[in-house]
Amino acid sequence: MSQTTQTKPRLTTSAMIASIAEEGQATRAAPFGHALVQLAKQHPEIVGMTADLSKYTDLHIFAQAYPERFFQMGMAEQLLMGAAGGMAKEGFIPFVTTYAVFATRRAYDFIHQVIAEEHLNVKICAALPGLTTGYGPSHQATEDLAIMRGIPGMTIIDPCDALEIEQAVPAMAAHAGPVYMRLLRGKVPVVLDKYDYRFEIGKARLLEEGNDVLIISSGIMTMRALEAAEKLRKDNVSVAVLHVPTIKPLDEKTLLEQAARPGRLVLTAENHTQPGGLGEAVAALLMRNKVWADFDAIGLPDAFLDAGALPTLHDRYGISTARMVEKIKQRLG
Repeated sequence: MSQTTQTKPRLTTSAMIASIAEEGQATRAAPFGHALVQLAKQHPEIVGMTADLSKYTDLHIFAQAYPERFFQMGMAEQLLMGAAGGMAKEGFIPFVTTYAVFATRRAYDFIHQVIAEEHLNVKICAALPGLTTGYGPSHQATEDLAIMRGIPGMTIIDPCDALEIEQAVPAMAAHAGPVYMRLLRGKVPVVLDKYDYRFEIGKARLLEEGNDVLIISSGIMTMRALEAAEKLRKDNVSVAVLHVPTIKPLDEKTLLEQAARPGRLVLTAENHTQPGGLGEAVAALLMRNKVWADFDAIGLPDAFLDAGALPTLHDRYGISTARMVEKIKQRLG
């Protein structure tokens, strides 16, 4: 009986939870925690609340600076959201942290009924969004945006890097009403500094111009889109990158203007399941406004994903830079 041996690809890292930064890339440690501490100096109404995950959502930095304004609610996410709603009704601005799977799946009814229906000023900051952990479906919030998009009045933010998180924190506090932000934690890449970037709720930003392809991206996929654009430039493929940090409300004007430019492949890219995410939102917007584009989407499949090392999983499910470049080349023929 003959035997065949398959050579498995070497893993970049075996870590199931790892920084998404490339080797040698600039990072900033815990941008959310530090930004919240700075903002709280001028705003005594800001409080921090978590469900036993302060260390793992960078809220421990706020807890150390303002212990009297920090509330540890234990492993009880429904209680966390209900209490945050109560704090907001008393005039506080609660910044609430947990993992995205627990916020959107376990505590959904409390967010919907306690916070959103009364349009309370609660800021939900949810770590491990999309495929940013290898611990399998129990921890991979691949459908969080789809879940939260259905809540009336909920503002949804998917930041790209440390700079954007730092700028989003004060913008969230100034915004009246509930906000859900996907949270990058630990050592977070710095990407947008070279673009003189300023975050605004509801605004998209064109980072790169290009005549052949338009990538409409959010979150960590904007970093990947910029990397893909640089690689494709060497093959004389001109790629524009439109960063969309606010998933709801969308910057419809900018999206329509960019997608309407003729002769370009329009490609959305998101760290989220394709059903219910950025791609479907953009496709529906274009259809409603009769903007006919050569359209495609990069995103996670409609499936329960595997556990494993993140670089391996990103390749497997098509959201690595290499797989993005590969798909664009295939679509361009």
